[in-house]
Amino acid sequence: MTQVVRTRVAPSPTGDPHVGTAYIALFNMVFARQHGGQFILRIEDTDQLRSSRESEQQIFDALRWLGIEWDEGPDVGGPHGPYRQSERSEIYQKYANELVEKDHAFHCFCSPERLDAVRAEQMANKQTPGYDGHCAHLDKAEAQARVDAGESHVIRMRVPAEGVCVVKDMLRGDVEIGWDRMDEQVLMKADGLPTYFLANVVDDHLMGITHVLRGEEWLPSAPKLIKLYEYFGWELPQLCYMPLLRNPDKSKLSKRKNPTSITFYERMGYLPEAMLNYLGRMGWSMPDESEKFSLAEMIENFDINRISLGGPIFDVEKLSWLNGQWLRELPVEEFAARVQKWAFNPEYLMQIAPHVQGRVENFSQIAPLAAFFFSGTVQVTAEALAHKKLDEKQVRQTIQFVLWALEAQRSWDKDGITDCINRVGAALDIKLRDIMPLMFVAITGQASSVSVLDAMVILGPDLTRYRLRQALEVLGGASKKEAKDWEKQFRDV
Repeated sequence: MTQVVRTRVAPSPTGDPHVGTAYIALFNMVFARQHGGQFILRIEDTDQLRSSRESEQQIFDALRWLGIEWDEGPDVGGPHGPYRQSERSEIYQKYANELVEKDHAFHCFCSPERLDAVRAEQMANKQTPGYDGHCAHLDKAEAQARVDAGESHVIRMRVPAEGVCVVKDMLRGDVEIGWDRMDEQVLMKADGLPTYFLANVVDDHLMGITHVLRGEEWLPSAPKLIKLYEYFGWELPQLCYMPLLRNPDKSKLSKRKNPTSITFYERMGYLPEAMLNYLGRMGWSMPDESEKFSLAEMIENFDINRISLGGPIFDVEKLSWLNGQWLRELPVEEFAARVQKWAFNPEYLMQIAPHVQGRVENFSQIAPLAAFFFSGTVQVTAEALAHKKLDEKQVRQTIQFVLWALEAQRSWDKDGITDCINRVGAALDIKLRDIMPLMFVAITGQASSVSVLDAMVILGPDLTRYRLRQALEVLGGASKKEAKDWEKQFRDV
């Protein structure tokens, strides 16, 4: 019987939906569709402090906007649920205990303070920091007694001390990685939730995943995953480590250098077809090298052996060029309909209308007043950001602190935004009324306009943060020393 191909993507709902998530999801979906298989969406929400259902929904919405659909998942169900890791704790606990019973894992009672001290000593001695095996040889009966007594503990896996593990990668062939580079990984945390390593292995096995396409940043830790499959006696899925997306300067794609949120590109007015087309070109090419192709064409022509290992460059200028190709080939009626759906739809206009209505005397005044609501960027100069009371360094620091605070803000509403700005003001000893002029210029491009706090809510987190970053760039940003000092100072915000 021919094996049914099953792939998956497993994002963490801890922030804005990332283009890297969409990139990995796309290739997993295309690979499954080409082989007549199934594509699964699983949510890795074991980080209870940072995970949220709001972020989860944003992932669903962003992927669907792109045209990525899944056969099984938290919102569509399926025979292998639940599809949220936070709802599978008992399953992971069962398998973790099985590993302990087979002596493939052990209980570790080391305190965070002890582990910090060990790492500090290792680094002082120029050793690779890692767990020192302190609890690895505890008597099993003694360890179980301490667990039964309620002592805080984690479960760690055992790994070989020497030799090499051969990782069979679909793109690279056999990759040898030494066991001396592996740590005795925590599998179950003290809060009873699993780490990535245990949860992914258990879930992929129980959900029948046959091919795992994930980012190459996970390749160095592949031996631990392979060893877990061996410990359980399970068949290992085929592994494929996809090249990482890069900034134009070849560094790893990051929001500090490139907008990375999928919803940012939606708000900027990119077509989902063009965005998906561009992600499909990240490390892969059509047989005829054509740059513009549809999802259906990608599925029909996909060959995993055509993926290049060179880090694909995510270049917004190239994306914009490709988006322009798609826009110009639309029938004019559809072009107009897409524009209307993007920003001139009743839902968006009704958010703006109450703030404009009381400030105009005729309709022709609306466009100059509200143009920033329909723009991606606004024109900002250093002169416009000059402040009567704050010097140039204070202006840069204030905008940077507000940006950092808003990057961590998960609930996007007026009260939350105001609280962020107030906390920054308190930390820098700057009054709210002295911060707001900077917000008006950075967000609206004007010294005065409709309520800037209401405007930030309507524009959303992506465009708001983007415009603050642009204002910082206009001012030259922070020097390396300033950034280091400011990051320390920001911890108190």
